[in-house]
Amino acid sequence: MASPPESTTKETVKYLSLLLFCIAGFSCAESTTPSSAQPQSATERIDYDARLEELGISLSEPSSPVANYVNAVQAGNLMFLAGKGPSKPDGGYITGKVGTDLTIEEGYEAARLTAIAQLSVMKAELGDLNRVKRIVKVVGMVNADPSFTMHPEVINGFSDLMVEVFGERGKHARAAIGMGSLPRDIAVEIDVVIEIE
Repeated sequence: MASPPESTTKETVKYLSLLLFCIAGFSCAESTTPSSAQPQSATERIDYDARLEELGISLSEPSSPVANYVNAVQAGNLMFLAGKGPSKPDGGYITGKVGTDLTIEEGYEAARLTAIAQLSVMKAELGDLNRVKRIVKVVGMVNADPSFTMHPEVINGFSDLMVEVFGERGKHARAAIGMGSLPRDIAVEIDVVIEIE
């Protein structure tokens, strides 16, 4: 029997070498997958309580609802937080319409206080803010004069604080909406959906 041409033999060796290389590469990649695919929380754990202390933020015991609803409902790995308003540290709420009674800056501060109120709910419900995997969705409602159109700039007070606390995990989808009125004339009301570990 005649030997195969030398060029065919070289091509076959080259093909087999490439095949072995690919198999070896796949095996290596497969063996490293578990460690590289670990959740970010396991490799980059942040102490969010310490982060709040750095920011000078103190959480409080969230108020209990007086009607037939609760502060939060968990469905699978999502938690839906009821709307909260801008409760002041010394009691009471920031009230009034943004655009007439309040400036944009005062509305921003009201949204920031609302963020602190929602952080207090997260802490009370989860026991540990490190269980927050992601801020998923935010609906921000602004008690606004009909001519006011800067609703996003107001709700930025909430969004900015979420990112200050949670970093990339704090970035979220969002709606910023103007309302003709809000309960008890509060300046903003914000509800949140979070993903939890």
